[in-house]
Amino acid sequence: MCTLIVRTGRRLSLMGVRDELADRPWEGPGEHWPEYPGVIGGRDLKAGGTWLAVNAAGRRAAALLNGRGKAADERTKVSRGDLALRAAYTGELPDGGDLRDYDPFHLVLADLTRVRLLSWDGERAAVSELPQGTSMVVNTGLDPDSERVVAYLPRFRDSERWGELIKAEPSADPGALIVRHELPDGRIFASLSVMEVAIAREGVTYDFTDLTADRDG
Repeated sequence: MCTLIVRTGRRLSLMGVRDELADRPWEGPGEHWPEYPGVIGGRDLKAGGTWLAVNAAGRRAAALLNGRGKAADERTKVSRGDLALRAAYTGELPDGGDLRDYDPFHLVLADLTRVRLLSWDGERAAVSELPQGTSMVVNTGLDPDSERVVAYLPRFRDSERWGELIKAEPSADPGALIVRHELPDGRIFASLSVMEVAIAREGVTYDFTDLTADRDG
């Protein structure tokens, strides 16, 4: 996932846009992991993990974005896809001393009391809390200078109808929220799905949009 929008308050709102190679296999949300009972998310069929996990009973969610920095050693590297599952299930962020085998990432763990961001660049881990209100996290973290953040954060702050903001035509523009472009090897990198989650004391809602349903490739 390449973009996460979070709004705090009595109702916690999250919207995640997943950008990935179009030919990477995946399936829609479900309770796919017996080892994490009660955790729902879409499943990456290549590595088995997820990009956004929701624990309805625990009133929390966790989202994973790829980061920038030093890659893990290929001989010991493990998939980052389990990180959101573990965080949503336990309500805890992974220990910073146990990350050497992961490529860089940003992991957001959100509940009704706080929203924490764990960023790992391959050498150092940093934990921060997102401010109250509306925030955007991208592949460079909580980055106010990101072209995508500059273009879209004001719109998300001002709108109660986030779903309207994902209806733009896909674009290769660096500031686009919904992306699609062809790589030099001919493969397509695109926004594949959107997850919108609302968490309140009264319950949890999870809306999923498959952006590939009406597109080729």
